[in-house]
Amino acid sequence: MKIVAIVGMAGAGKSEVTHTFERSGFASIRFGDVTDAEVKKRGLPLNEANERHVRELLRQEHGMAAYARLNLPWIDSVRKQSDVVIDGLYSWEEYIFLKNRYGDDFYVVAIWASPKTRQNRLNRRTSRRLTAEEAASRDRTEIENTNKGGPIAIADFTISNESSASNLRKETERFIARLR
Repeated sequence: MKIVAIVGMAGAGKSEVTHTFERSGFASIRFGDVTDAEVKKRGLPLNEANERHVRELLRQEHGMAAYARLNLPWIDSVRKQSDVVIDGLYSWEEYIFLKNRYGDDFYVVAIWASPKTRQNRLNRRTSRRLTAEEAASRDRTEIENTNKGGPIAIADFTISNESSASNLRKETERFIARLR
């Protein structure tokens, strides 16, 4: 079974791409669910500051491949029955960890959108909304502290998401067809 990891900056369209994979029969795992669960476990409200704090703590405890390691039992379990799409690959170390484990069955799809386009989307979100300042801060943190640029640069397929959701779905479907 194949494993496809979706990588991109906040607001690029990762969730929409993941939903397209789901409609094509892939089971999905959202790496950020680990953060959300830990924030809730600590009794904190879900917001950018608490999520960032928990992400940093988890990486201190489990290393920079934390999210790949912490999600590994789910990936392996789901993979027994279905192809898997991972929403939200974060770091170069996670990429290396997963590529070493799954080899040629592991693929990365990068979703790209300009900062202005992403900010407009983030302002319209009903959940996980980010202000312009929060989005800029998160971009810097993800680039400088989590090595997110590496997986984006080495992706097997890149989709530019500067137009419509319909075009994003079509481009995603084109990659899924190539994959199969």
